[in-house]
Amino acid sequence: MRFGHFSFPISMSPERDRQVIDDTLTELVLAEEVGFDAVWLTEHHFDGAVAYADPVVFAAAVATRTRRVTIGFAVVEMSLHHPVRLAAQTALLDNLSRGRLIVGTGRGSAFNEYEYVGFGVPMDEGSERLAEAEDLLVKTWTTNDLRFDGKYWKVAFPILRPQPYQKPHPPLVRACLSEASTIDMAKIGRPILVGSRTLDTVASRINSYHETLVKSGFDDLTVDNTLDQTWVSRKVFVAESRAE
Repeated sequence: MRFGHFSFPISMSPERDRQVIDDTLTELVLAEEVGFDAVWLTEHHFDGAVAYADPVVFAAAVATRTRRVTIGFAVVEMSLHHPVRLAAQTALLDNLSRGRLIVGTGRGSAFNEYEYVGFGVPMDEGSERLAEAEDLLVKTWTTNDLRFDGKYWKVAFPILRPQPYQKPHPPLVRACLSEASTIDMAKIGRPILVGSRTLDTVASRINSYHETLVKSGFDDLTVDNTLDQTWVSRKVFVAESRAE
């Protein structure tokens, strides 16, 4: 089992943003020093819910200030990103961190429509865009002389530069809110991020995921490796006693 630290720094006013960002970077460097295996960055815009807003840019600062800890996204809001640009940014990050990157994806906020409005993206397109964006992201990382003709993106280019440090590309994991999306990811052998749930729900979700991986024909080694790349979020309070 490995332990990560989820960074969700709230800034209550624009005047506080810079200090919160500085404090958060210091906190993530400390997370590596005290032995955490991973630090997780997230994305939200316009309301200070995440002071650094853009996890891709902030991850570059984390990569240059740390040496060992894995840097994960939980998650990049794919509705708000061009997949080719994201592929280039994450390939660069993968090189800067010497292969310490995990790219966690989701469609975008499930509750804040202003994030979509702010980027000019209809909220009801989120799920459909996610599938196409992930497809183009992986193809950009791995395909030379790419010609892609999708509903939302139509692109052509000879090769991505720089190429990802990890081969064939950084681990790609999907945030899954529902059991249906969990099953869909198991069918294609993609690792998942499971949000905070009761222990019984988490156990049930992981069991369903495991069973579907096996039923989908993946060999034992692939099943084990896929489960090993799956992460679960838990809220934890730390104190000297249970009463405190």
